[in-house]
Amino acid sequence: MFEWLLIPAAYLLGSVSCAIITCRLMGLADPREQGSGNPGATNVMRIGGKKAAGITLLGDMLKGFFPVYLANVLGMSPSLQALVGLAAFLGHLYPMFFGFKGGKGVATSLGVLLGFSWILGFTVIGTWLLVYKLRKISSLSALTASVLSPIYAWFILGDKVIAGAALVMTVLLLVRHKGNIRRLLAGEE
Repeated sequence: MFEWLLIPAAYLLGSVSCAIITCRLMGLADPREQGSGNPGATNVMRIGGKKAAGITLLGDMLKGFFPVYLANVLGMSPSLQALVGLAAFLGHLYPMFFGFKGGKGVATSLGVLLGFSWILGFTVIGTWLLVYKLRKISSLSALTASVLSPIYAWFILGDKVIAGAALVMTVLLLVRHKGNIRRLLAGEE
């Protein structure tokens, strides 16, 4: 029974907007009303600088990581771990506490992947860092790392359910980044 309660608990944790809370606590503007209007670390960086962005990034990662890590430690099946991870991720995208209007999900998806496997998570982080070093475009780095994450999950973990969860997160990330993708294709990002 506890296993199934972890799924809605993960969604509720995912629904906590670290960007909005960080900005409120630091006396900054609401990230939904400033910059890009996205409650995520990149927009918080524009509004409040590196410290605020770092706190937001860490918080968003942890809310994806902890529920999946707990499911992993409790020995839940890969299917339940995947559902827990997707619930946390969906909570970030569609937060119950903030009118179902959330962020794009990059940091939270990374936290979920780290919860599945440290090796998987750090491989995705390495990909983001490499692309960013080469191109200096955060959205391109995030999209590239995300697109490769299901492939990494398959080869590193050999589990089709976890790879499938990574694929679902990738598709949703691509949808959430459609404006960024248009700008990248037009050379404006």
